[in-house]
Amino acid sequence: MAASGANVLRYSALGSGVFYGFYHQRTLNAHAEQQKLQRKYQMEESLIAKAKAEYTKKTMPRESKTAGGGVISDPDDPKFDLEAYLTMKMADEAK
Repeated sequence: MAASGANVLRYSALGSGVFYGFYHQRTLNAHAEQQKLQRKYQMEESLIAKAKAEYTKKTMPRESKTAGGGVISDPDDPKFDLEAYLTMKMADEAK
């Protein structure tokens, strides 16, 4: 009779171990998949940031590409160009 009790205990431990292994493997796979998606999102985010910076450089007015800037930053000046000013500020922030 003691041998059958030991077999029940042995097979119960085996079944519990198989169940735990299955559960643990699912958890590990889910975590790995989540990390993979996070890396993909970060890569796409960095590519978008680089593309925005390149677009800003490309569309920046020629006079603001000079070293002095040439952009009037006084909003009361009649020649003040808001778009050129904002583009210059965005380009400075991108650096």
